[in-house]
Amino acid sequence: MTFNELHRTVLKSKKDNTPLPRNLTDREQHQLDCLLHPDEHPLVWKTDACDCQDGSCAAACTFAALEIKDGQISFDPEKCTGCAKCIEACQNENLTFSHDSVKALELLKDDAHPVYALMAPAFIGQFGKDATPSRIRTALKQIGFTGMIEVAAFADILTLKEALEFQHNMEQPDAFQLTSCCCPIWINLIRKDFGKIVGHLPASVSPMIACGRIAKQLHKGCRTIFIGPCLAKKAEAKEPELAGAIDCVLTFEELDYIFDTFSVDFSKLKDEVKEHSAAAGRLYARTGGVSQAVMECVKNINPDCQIDPVCENGIANCKKLLEDILNGKASGNFFEGMACDGGCVGGPKRVIPAQEGTQLVNDYAAQAPYRTPAENPYVIDLIHRLGFFTIEEFLKNSDILTRSL
Repeated sequence: MTFNELHRTVLKSKKDNTPLPRNLTDREQHQLDCLLHPDEHPLVWKTDACDCQDGSCAAACTFAALEIKDGQISFDPEKCTGCAKCIEACQNENLTFSHDSVKALELLKDDAHPVYALMAPAFIGQFGKDATPSRIRTALKQIGFTGMIEVAAFADILTLKEALEFQHNMEQPDAFQLTSCCCPIWINLIRKDFGKIVGHLPASVSPMIACGRIAKQLHKGCRTIFIGPCLAKKAEAKEPELAGAIDCVLTFEELDYIFDTFSVDFSKLKDEVKEHSAAAGRLYARTGGVSQAVMECVKNINPDCQIDPVCENGIANCKKLLEDILNGKASGNFFEGMACDGGCVGGPKRVIPAQEGTQLVNDYAAQAPYRTPAENPYVIDLIHRLGFFTIEEFLKNSDILTRSL
């Protein structure tokens, strides 16, 4: 049986509480163990033995996390960021990633704790034309989630944080600011290879971590499952300083498997609109979105503050931009990088093409009832529930959105 067939079989067994498959080959038994115990295995692992000599997988890795000896590859988990370039480069499709779908179903079966789905901004259109945000929320509740939270609402809060920090930083001559906190590969690239400019990064967590931390503060004892197109989020959630905010990370592809296992038909679900995010946070899903959101916020705070954004996407382009910044060759004062082509909509485990995802994200942002974070009543209510009167007071006196660099 292929790995995908085994994956679907195990999901159905977990859903129906039936015995797991038996009489497996050694290869299938290893794959089963990886599905049942993802935290005990690397972020990227082999579904079968290597039988090629071209080394394309190792050559594709920007972070030198793969090594080939005697035709076999080994992974360095300390260097692997989850960019998925090795998986895409493997000609024999023998590489896959840590699957957490079984772990997610086990969390959903634990009635002792509420479980919230934290949905990445790139989710629009990923599950078909009938899968509207409200129908996705309904479907998630049907399979056991307590509710769905749009991470874009927390991108809204971080947008204001970055805008305020940018205004403060620009008081210094020749100042510039690096973003985007939402892309862990971009952050790791700066931290590992461009340490001289790491001080220009805001000490901000990603919207995913912010959402998880705040959800756990407001809903004591809850479990959080982040859902997005990105493998690197699986690694980010386990970073020692950030661990605990997110209990499990699913890709859109994994959630699509789960929806299929539960025979979800979105066309038959109720469609009740709930607006939680502003246009600013929704735009985080595509390249240039963070810059646009922060730029609009800066203009609202201080129209005289000049912001000149430069945006790049794709690891090679991001690396070139950072080299230019380091060598004083880059123009601009606000630099955004996203490792995937097109931004998060081009993530390795998206379901739809990046170009289609970009258009849908733009449309969803245009439909938002609020343009900026400061206009979003859901964000204001969150701040009040956390014990603060204003967003500014929250950003100044709470460390829930910060991390060390």
